[in-house]
Amino acid sequence: MNIKEYLKNNFGISEVVFDKVAEAEKQIATSFSRVDEIAQVNQYKVLRAFQKNNVSDRHFAWNTGYGYDDVGRDVTEKVFADVFNTEAALVRTQIVNGTHALSIAITSSLRPGDEVIYVTGKPYDTLEEVIGIRGEAGRGSLNEFGITYNQVELKDNKIDFDAIKAVISDKTKMVCMQRATGYAWREAISIEDIRECVALVKSINKDIITMIDNCYGEFLDILEPTDVGIDIMAGSLIKNPGGGLALSGGYIVGRQDLIDMASYRLTCPGIGGECGLTFGQTRSILQGLFMAPSVVSGAIKGAMLCGQVYKNMNYDICPEVDDIRGDIIQSIKLGSKEAVVAFCQGIQKAAPVDCFVSPEPWDMPGYSNDVIMAAGAFVQGSSIELSADAPIRDPYIVYFQGGLTYEHSKVGVLKSLQELYDRNLIG
Repeated sequence: MNIKEYLKNNFGISEVVFDKVAEAEKQIATSFSRVDEIAQVNQYKVLRAFQKNNVSDRHFAWNTGYGYDDVGRDVTEKVFADVFNTEAALVRTQIVNGTHALSIAITSSLRPGDEVIYVTGKPYDTLEEVIGIRGEAGRGSLNEFGITYNQVELKDNKIDFDAIKAVISDKTKMVCMQRATGYAWREAISIEDIRECVALVKSINKDIITMIDNCYGEFLDILEPTDVGIDIMAGSLIKNPGGGLALSGGYIVGRQDLIDMASYRLTCPGIGGECGLTFGQTRSILQGLFMAPSVVSGAIKGAMLCGQVYKNMNYDICPEVDDIRGDIIQSIKLGSKEAVVAFCQGIQKAAPVDCFVSPEPWDMPGYSNDVIMAAGAFVQGSSIELSADAPIRDPYIVYFQGGLTYEHSKVGVLKSLQELYDRNLIG
């Protein structure tokens, strides 16, 4: 079968677009071997965690009511703890998204008079209201409870260790990092920078809790932040670790005492993690975790392809194609609202679900600007599936991520570029 003709006849991909993507694919083919090696190590790591905990068919059965003796929930949390090399884990369907997981991880150990410091600059938009630096008063933010907030800006897009030394005080209880770029124009934070930051903080005060937002960062390296000293880490199951199969939920992993505190915040004091029905989702959560190293590998390759294609078209990209990646996101500076909208609508046209929908910018809850989001996913909001989004603000950067297979990510790149060509928006 002639793939070029098939894509032309069935997906409207012109010869010029096909050739530009094919050229980029050839340019980066040798770079894929590093990604494959990381995926292989992580696959073995996950497999060993399953075997160590004797995962069985009985762990996929339903429970009811309070969820007492939910053996599937218990083994799932043991597997996650082993995969991420921690003492304990909280893996729950009751955690509605990544922001919720992060909010629990941050707020559960802080009390009035404490200080939390973000050392990777301003966190992702949806956390601003959790902290209380944006949004209406009276909603239970950290600020409302007398917990102070400080942040250390990145220096040349790297963690500023000297500034961290200067800002930590006796009231500092927690130091937080955001590994992924969010809506910033920077590389994701590397494992080595995380290691150095944790060592610095602990040298100042060993009792300061180090927390990291690992959304989009799982299985990007053979090490995770918890392997290099992070005390508590949180993320979403409908991103990397769910492998596209988890239907909902989030995870928090770390020290036993901190996970206990998080469980009390998730439910209530005295109940903690002892209750909480998994609604029969343990099979999809565990199977998704098992598939995750391979799925993440495909998403990284898709991001690399996207970056190379648009770099060849003279757009600024971040990260560079061969940079060591700390998340699955590829940022492209498109320069105009029209180009951002066209790109996202092209991604939507590549979707297996809702390909006929045309996304538009809107005032999305939790964001400070109108946002456009393209995602035709099997699981609503699953950004390990092919998606793209962007805040509608200068310099009009779009964020491409996901793809359950490399081939699907590639179709997304083809359709995004085709849309720009069709609208005469190529820079």
